[in-house]
Amino acid sequence: MIEILANAAAAAEAPLTGTEHQDTLQAHFQPNVSADEIEQVYHLKRAQPLLQVFTALFHGGFDGVLVRLLVLRELASDTATSAFSRADINTRLAYLLPESLETVLMRLRSNQLLAWDAQQAVYRVTPMARNVLSAIDGLLALGQNEDEAEMGFLLSQVAGAQAVGGVTVEQLQHLLGRLVELTEEFADAIASGSEFRLRASQAKWHMACDWVEKGSEILRAITADENADSATHKAAQAIGRAQSALLNMQGMFSRALNQIERQRVHLGQSGLSTTDIKRWLLQHEDLASLADGAIDQPVVPLFITPAEMIDVAETELLSDRVSGVAPGGLPAGQDAPTTINDTPAMQKELDDWLARLSDFAALGNFPSIAEEAPKSIPIQDSLLPATFAVASYRASLLPLLGDASEASLQGATAELARLPVTFTPSDEMIELPDLHVAAMSLATLSLSLDPQGDKTDE
Repeated sequence: MIEILANAAAAAEAPLTGTEHQDTLQAHFQPNVSADEIEQVYHLKRAQPLLQVFTALFHGGFDGVLVRLLVLRELASDTATSAFSRADINTRLAYLLPESLETVLMRLRSNQLLAWDAQQAVYRVTPMARNVLSAIDGLLALGQNEDEAEMGFLLSQVAGAQAVGGVTVEQLQHLLGRLVELTEEFADAIASGSEFRLRASQAKWHMACDWVEKGSEILRAITADENADSATHKAAQAIGRAQSALLNMQGMFSRALNQIERQRVHLGQSGLSTTDIKRWLLQHEDLASLADGAIDQPVVPLFITPAEMIDVAETELLSDRVSGVAPGGLPAGQDAPTTINDTPAMQKELDDWLARLSDFAALGNFPSIAEEAPKSIPIQDSLLPATFAVASYRASLLPLLGDASEASLQGATAELARLPVTFTPSDEMIELPDLHVAAMSLATLSLSLDPQGDKTDE
């Protein structure tokens, strides 16, 4: 049984052949689109060895990922030697179970994260593994700092690439995208009018400006580099414009906060404002606990006593009232006026058109007639003859055909949606010899015959 499970696990992790991989990838794309024709697919395929390394590290549950990174980081952190025997690894990672350690080492070795030297019988950490760990450690280190703007890692990647002369357009575009997101986020906070949201966004804006100042020197170096291509120059200039738009939001924050300050409501002579009350309330996790002891439980009701009841009765009896009865009693009844309920013009047009479509749909219910009747008709035969307004109104109802959500409702439009008629539009236009409509999109209406119904009839 153990051998069968081991073979199944090995087969599941076995890499696909070129043909199998191509067929699996093509299954995610439209039939008329080749995956190799997309530029990003080409670039990602070139990076397949590196991407497979990340797959080997991060495939599976979080616990398995944690153990793999733990083993690889422990081995890579030992700078005293570059080769590790199996005894050294067992001693260094003695806190792991031997079975788990063996599984992790086999996975790292099979995916070129650990190299096995058969002559010396030692393991070595590969350069690719050190690059991957360096990128992960850099991201983890920046994630532990208070970088609410989340620009530190992106800017560090651009700075590092610029230092070695290898900055790419993709790295600049990631930084540009983050700047645009921050600008939109700050604009939404200003438009909200919430003081607390404005304060939080302003603090985040100050942190983003600190990163902008650090990145300005890098951008100047990129724009001054004569060896950089035009795409890199354009991306750097776009980042400069985005940074300018971000820096110009200081005045918008100030105006919005000043407007809130003018509208602030103070509570009497206490010096407290509604903002202070809200901030104090936000500091309490359980607001209901503030009412403890402030409200009687249960509330004691108050009842009227007999003395008050007698006083009210005497006042009513002794008061002078104007006696009089309305002459003639109740007024005589009258017939309701006759009204004519005129059906709206558009409703009448909808009923007429629904009747025409129902006649066309009824052809599919009679097999003898359906064999002779056309299965589809041009859309102009259904919409015309009619004026331009009526034809436009009918055309606006065509998307309702076959709409499941509309068919579940009541009314004429719901009946229209339940008709077994399919509307098939296209992008082409056709000229028409009509007095009101010169041209119309080329489309058809076809019967949607129900196979279950035909089977029942047989």
